[in-house]
Amino acid sequence: MTTVIDAISPARVLTRPEDALREAHALAALARTGAVERDQQRRYAPELLAQFSASGLGSISVPRRFGGGGLGYSTVADILRIISAADPALGQIPQNHFALIHIILAAGSAEQQQILLSDIVQGQRLGNGGPEKNSRNTREILARLQPVNGELRLNGEKFYSTGALFADRVVITALDHHNTPVMVFIPRHSPGVTVVDDWSGMGQRTTASGTVRLENVRVTPGQVLPAPPADQPTLRGAVSQLIQAAIDAGIAQGALEDAGQFIQHSSRPWIDATEAGISRNADDPYLLADVGRLHTELSAALALLQRAAKIVDSVNQQPLNAQNTARASIAVAEAKVLTTAVALRASEKLLEWGGSRATLLRHGLDRHWRNARTHTLHDPVRWKHHAIGNYYLNGVFPARHAWI
Repeated sequence: MTTVIDAISPARVLTRPEDALREAHALAALARTGAVERDQQRRYAPELLAQFSASGLGSISVPRRFGGGGLGYSTVADILRIISAADPALGQIPQNHFALIHIILAAGSAEQQQILLSDIVQGQRLGNGGPEKNSRNTREILARLQPVNGELRLNGEKFYSTGALFADRVVITALDHHNTPVMVFIPRHSPGVTVVDDWSGMGQRTTASGTVRLENVRVTPGQVLPAPPADQPTLRGAVSQLIQAAIDAGIAQGALEDAGQFIQHSSRPWIDATEAGISRNADDPYLLADVGRLHTELSAALALLQRAAKIVDSVNQQPLNAQNTARASIAVAEAKVLTTAVALRASEKLLEWGGSRATLLRHGLDRHWRNARTHTLHDPVRWKHHAIGNYYLNGVFPARHAWI
C-alpha cells in the first residue's frame, strides 16, 4: 500500500538560480541512494517529494509578486535535468507542475492566480489529469464538466496522470456544457476523486502516474480556468517541451555517469583487446572513441537545451505573437531532437560497453534504457523534424499544443 505524504508547509522561497541549483544537487544526491531498488520494486520515495516542496524548488517559476522565486525556465530546466540524472522518475513528477504554473499565469484571473500560486509558494504540488487512454488521440477530451441542480459536477476518467498520486491538486482537462475545453483545479482529496496506483510502464515506473476517476465531483467556478486556445499564440508547448527535453538530457547524463563507473570498476576488456596488451576495458580504443562521441553528442544537446531555455525566457518577457512563440517552439524542438537521441543512445551504449555482466539485475543499469525509451515516447520526434524543416524551408509555424 502506498503511503502518501502531503507537502511540507510553509516552504522556502528560492530567488537566486545558484540557490535553486544547490537544492537540486542536494536532492539529487539523496535520490541516487536507492534509485535502483525503487525502480526494481516500484517503490516510491514520498520523503524526497516532500523535500522538493519544502526546499522551495516547486515555486521557483512563480513570479515574485505572488511570493515565488521569480526565476526563469532556464533554471527550471537545469534543476529537472540535475534531479533526472539521479532519478528521472522523481524528475518527471513535477514536470506538469511547472507547465501548469505557466498556464495559471496565462489563463487564470487575478483572483485565481493569487489563490493557486500562493498555495504553490506554501509548498503545494500540482498533478496532471489531462490525457485519456480511451480517446482517439491524446487531444480528444471525454471528461465532462456540467451544471447539475445549480452546481458544477465533473465526471470522467484520466490516465498518464503524472504526479497525481502525491499532488495537492489534480488538474483535469474537460469539456464544459458548451463543449469548450477547460482546466479544473480540484483538491486531490475531494469527494468523488479516486487516484489509482496502476501505472505499469516498463520505464519511469515511479512517476505516480496512473488512473484518475472522477465521479460526480463538485466543482466551484473559481476552480475552473479556460484551456489555452489553439487560435492564440502561447508558450504552452515550448514550456512543456523544454521540461521534457531537460528530463531526457538528465537521463542521458545519468546513463553516461553510470557507464563511466561501470567501465572503470566492473567491466573486463574484450579478448582481442587483451591480446593487444590492453588490460583495462577503459583503455579499449574503440570504446574510448564511442564514449567520446556520446559525450560530444550530450554536450551538443545540452548547448541546444540551454539556448532553447534562453529563447523561451526572452520570449516570455515580450508580448506574445505568432512569430516569437513559433521561434521558441522551434528552438525547443531542435533541443528535444538531440536530447531524445542522446538519451536513447547513451542508455543503450552503456550496456554494450559494460558487456554481458552489465545486464545483471543487481546493477540495475537496464533502467536507463527503459526510462529513456518510455519518456521519449511522450511525443514523436519524427514530427519535430517535420515541424523544424517546414519552419525553415517554408516559413510555416508549428502547431499550437502542448506537444510542440
